[in-house]
Amino acid sequence: MTISFIGHGYVGLVTACVFADFGNDVWVVGHTQEKIDRLKKGDPIIYEPGLKELLEKNLKAKRLHFTLDFAEAIPESEIVFITVGTPPKPDGEADLSTVFEVAENIGKNLAGKFTVVSCKSTVPVGTNKKVADIINRVKTKGVPFAVASCPEFLREGTGIHDTMFPDRVVIGSESQQAVETLLQLHTSLNGKRIITDLASAELIKYTSNAMLATKISFSNLISFYCEKTGADVETVLDAVGLDKRIGRIFMNPGVGYGGSCLPKDVKALIKTGKNLEIDTSLLDSVEAVNLESRKNILRKIKKDIKGKRVAIWGLSFKPDTDDIRFAPSLAVIEELLDEGYEVHVYDQIATANVKKVFGHKMTYHSDPYSTVENADGLVILTEWNEFKQIDLHKVKSLMKNPVIIDGRNIYTPATIKDLGFMYISTGRKEV
Repeated sequence: MTISFIGHGYVGLVTACVFADFGNDVWVVGHTQEKIDRLKKGDPIIYEPGLKELLEKNLKAKRLHFTLDFAEAIPESEIVFITVGTPPKPDGEADLSTVFEVAENIGKNLAGKFTVVSCKSTVPVGTNKKVADIINRVKTKGVPFAVASCPEFLREGTGIHDTMFPDRVVIGSESQQAVETLLQLHTSLNGKRIITDLASAELIKYTSNAMLATKISFSNLISFYCEKTGADVETVLDAVGLDKRIGRIFMNPGVGYGGSCLPKDVKALIKTGKNLEIDTSLLDSVEAVNLESRKNILRKIKKDIKGKRVAIWGLSFKPDTDDIRFAPSLAVIEELLDEGYEVHVYDQIATANVKKVFGHKMTYHSDPYSTVENADGLVILTEWNEFKQIDLHKVKSLMKNPVIIDGRNIYTPATIKDLGFMYISTGRKEV
């Protein structure tokens, strides 16, 4: 098939590369010449394991094309995916301005053959119908098309695997021809097919992300209980997670959720609920506990680190990505800087993005050891693998005060105690 992706962020670029690898002729339409030029040269712009190799492979095979011109990509495409951002407005509502702008450009460039316009961007219920209205208003009379919702479920850091091996493929449309076209495109993928209406498909993605966010906030709420009572949160959640109705995945206490999906989607679902006069107190609490998780680690830093020089390991919202959108590290660093702390940071991938936010207000390091030199305490905010097997004897020897505040519970307390650290994790006894 010939297909197009409008947008080259995590979803658009990863999915485009995967479908090109399956033998499709794939166009990616961007909005800045500098980024398009970099992509044409094999630079993926974002960090995602394996993406650069997949991009280079399909550029070489001439199955992947990048352009700024809708007229170059849309007329020949059988499917056009909208994969642009839908960031939150100040009140939490999803900003759909780019989605609607893109829909108009798609409509103006549709040719004579039937085209499926499918939204992969996470959008509130009713958005795809608005997309259809925009296209109908601007397209050439008689040009056939249908809209569909085909939400993505990839996780940053494992995006290629998640795209190639999905748990489910959700297709929502009122057009049987659109459904059949999308089913044909996904033939190479496993995963259960969920064929449904537009509204259900739109809501499935929000519901999935809200449930994952709820599990994280629920786990953090239990960690607060554990810290007050002396219980061990990992033991509690391991036992609870053995219940097949619950499961352990995503029950990870720590500094809370971040990234490009969960924070904005919870906010958008809350805003939609309030617009529909639905009681959103459960989701309000999910968001409140997430914010409290950041405050909790800041309280530990101020209480247990007896000095103003703080080392931080991990800046991205999760490992194996350079994404810092809504990353817990940003809120923690901002408050520490405001209160006069000397902050030293290290992240193997995300440092450049954090520099754009904080500039020269703190010190950036190229390795974890130099970061902790003469530090009054170490704070771990991202569970990168390199931290799990690091030489802690060396770390201790470099620090002024051997204090570790672990926001991701990556170490075993007994092991750290034997090394002579003061160790404060999440929902577990201090050692």
